[in-house]
Amino acid sequence: MPTYTVTNSNFNLSSKQQKHLAEGITKVHNVVTGANTYFAQVIFNKTKKDNHFMGGKKVKEPSLFLLGQIRAGRSKEVKDKLISDLKDILVKKSKLDETQVWVYIIDLPPSQMIEYGAVLPESGKEMEWFTNLSPRLKKKLSTIEK
Repeated sequence: MPTYTVTNSNFNLSSKQQKHLAEGITKVHNVVTGANTYFAQVIFNKTKKDNHFMGGKKVKEPSLFLLGQIRAGRSKEVKDKLISDLKDILVKKSKLDETQVWVYIIDLPPSQMIEYGAVLPESGKEMEWFTNLSPRLKKKLSTIEK
């Protein structure tokens, strides 16, 4: 499951902006990678006042950071599109300038990730993984899927 952590610094994100960002990030991940939407989770954090420094100096302008932990195994082209489209959705939904938006992607081997109580499948093997889940979990995930 990709876990996307969004951290905003020196400005507030409204609940509505958070909802739109979470929907946009989820959609981008789904469209670009082909992974089901129930794999994507988005977590929001805000830096405390005066807790953001760059070059040893306090940052005063608004900044938005996205750290995505995704399953390894995707091509450079897919990852390039993913980070570009994620940047675009962050700019659009936050109304910040692109110079105030940061996107980082970290690849994790699927064999080193457990979600929903099961080791994750390699990219492209989601359906096989889903087939082996309990009926209760299948139902739960089906209600999350858009």
